[in-house]
Formats: sequence, structure tokens, C-alpha cells
Amino acid sequence: MSGKEVDITQTVILIPSLNPDEKMINLIKNLRDGGFLHIVCVDDGSAEEYRHFFDEAKELGCDVLRHCVNMGKGRGIKTGLNFIRNTYPDSPGVVTVDSDGQHSVEDTIACAKAMIENPGSVIFGCRNFKEEGVPFKSYYGNTITRSVMKLFCGISLSDTQTGLRAVPQDLIETFVNTKGERYEYEMQQILLCKEEDIPITEVPIKTIYIEENRGSHFNPLTDSIKIYAQFGRFIFASLSSFLVDIILFTLFVKLFITPFGEGERYILISTVLARIISAAWNFLVNRKAVFHAKTGIIKNAAKYALLAVCQLALSALLVTLLFRVTHINETVIKVVVDSILFLVSFQIQREVVFK
Repeated sequence: MSGKEVDITQTVILIPSLNPDEKMINLIKNLRDGGFLHIVCVDDGSAEEYRHFFDEAKELGCDVLRHCVNMGKGRGIKTGLNFIRNTYPDSPGVVTVDSDGQHSVEDTIACAKAMIENPGSVIFGCRNFKEEGVPFKSYYGNTITRSVMKLFCGISLSDTQTGLRAVPQDLIETFVNTKGERYEYEMQQILLCKEEDIPITEVPIKTIYIEENRGSHFNPLTDSIKIYAQFGRFIFASLSSFLVDIILFTLFVKLFITPFGEGERYILISTVLARIISAAWNFLVNRKAVFHAKTGIIKNAAKYALLAVCQLALSALLVTLLFRVTHINETVIKVVVDSILFLVSFQIQREVVFK
């Protein structure tokens, strides 16, 4: 951060809202006092009794966009981004702020400054969930999602669900095209940053919850299902391949234990045959349905084959050595060994094979 004063006045504030209350009006007034000249509010199909709050926002000089029906937070953000890109093309970018009073003006200013000083980055205002008073559903949602993102996507963020985000002008069109209409849109933003190598800069902010976050329209069950559904294809591909491998391994052990029983060669043979078949299935499903690989199938297949050979060799070696030492059932040992190798393999597939 440079010591030079940063002008945030031309940064556009975007406030998507459904059925707001007086807190949105207070927020707008505080943002005006903080120096922001352009504020865009998106009414995401609010009920008639809440419309007067948007009328007040207009009187305070805000641009107000309206959905005739509720279309979701993601669609509201994209509606606002599209309007801002067309109406304020010379602004440095946009800061999205929730209307329920959870984001302070000081933190909004900090994110705007970080965006201007890091024009190629998306800025996330990140809360500290270890503080006292954090509602259970917020703690649960962030903890689970943060762990899933790190494990499956290699993305390390301290706050995956923050609504305080700053997007520089040159990236607005990219995020208008991002998939997702409701709360899953914010997760898709993170995944897009990973796919497009867009850096995410985290800015620490206050952890503010009003009335234990009752104003939030995030449903821990239904919205989590939408968020995690994108990982379902990988889990299906991995588990189905895992089951194919284990079942075939068990059958081959029974088939080959008599003719190849000496020296535990039957374990090696069973492992190789089962892995070849399950790997072929896993490659096709992962390439087509999970990673949506854009490079040539031959290039993908060559990398995958090398990975599969290394994984196969490690699996056969470890299962054999552990069986000699422990004399535990071969299938039980294989389940433990391959569970560990499965996690390592996914990281390599994501970053190298199907990148």
C-alpha cells in the first residue's frame, strides 16, 4: 500500500436488496458521508410494502434498478454490474455492499482503495469467524465452504461468503457473464477467479451481525445444496471409479490367489487389472463432466496415464508392504491407501492433467 492518498469518490457502490428496511437508508447516507458519489441499488422483486425504501434511495440520489419478480442475489448483482459498465465506464470499479448493515463505511472505503491500488485483482472484505457472537449458520456455512474450496479447488480464502467485494472496471464484463442466479453466484465468482487466474486480495473487515443475521435471505440447507452441487459430479466420478476398482480388485484376488498365491503376486496382478479398468472410466468421466477439459484428449490421456501408472505403483507397493507387516485383510488395506492417494490424485488432475 502506498502512502499516496487514494481517491475513492468515483468508485460505484452496488447494493442488491430484497425487502430492505431502514438499515439500507442509513447505509446509503453513511456512504454518501464517506465520499462515494455513485450508488446503484437493485430492487430484486421486493414486496410492495418495501418499495418506499427504494423511493427514498432515489431521493438520496441513487440509481434504482428493479426486478418485477425476485430473481436472486446473483442476478441482482449482474443487473447492477451491467448497468454500471454502461453508465459509469470511467469509474475505477464497483464495490458490492449488503443492505443489512453488516458492512461498515470504513471497510467499504478500505476495499475501494485496495481495488484501485490492485487494478488486476478482485477484492474480498474478509471477516474473522473466530470472534464471539458469530451466528451458527454463518460460522457453519463459511467453515464448510472454506474447507471444500481448499480441498477440491486449491483455493485458500478466509471468508468465502462475504458480500463485500470490489471488482475493477476491466473485470466487470467477466463477472456479468459468470454463471449463477442466486447465492451460488458468489461461489461461481471464486471458481472463475481460479479458472481465469484472477488474483483475489483479502482485506480484513469488522465482523458485524445484526439480530444474529436474521435479515439474511441465505438458507443454510437449500443454498448450500446449490453451492455444493458443482462438486457432485467429481464425487460421483471418484466414488464410482473407487467402487469399480475395489469390486474388481476383490474379484481378481479370489480369482488369482490360487494360481499366483506364492509371494503375494496375486495382489500386484489384481491391483493392476482393477486399476486399468477403473482408471479408464475415471478419465472419461473426469475429462467430460468434471473438469470440462479444453485441451486435446491425447494430451490429457498422456498426462493421466502417467499419473495413473505412478498411483498404481504406489498403491500396489503400499498395499503389499502393509499386508506383509500387518496381515490385515488386503481389501481393508487398499481402501485406506487408495483413500489417501485419491486426495493427492485430485489435486494433480486439477492443477496439471486437466488444467
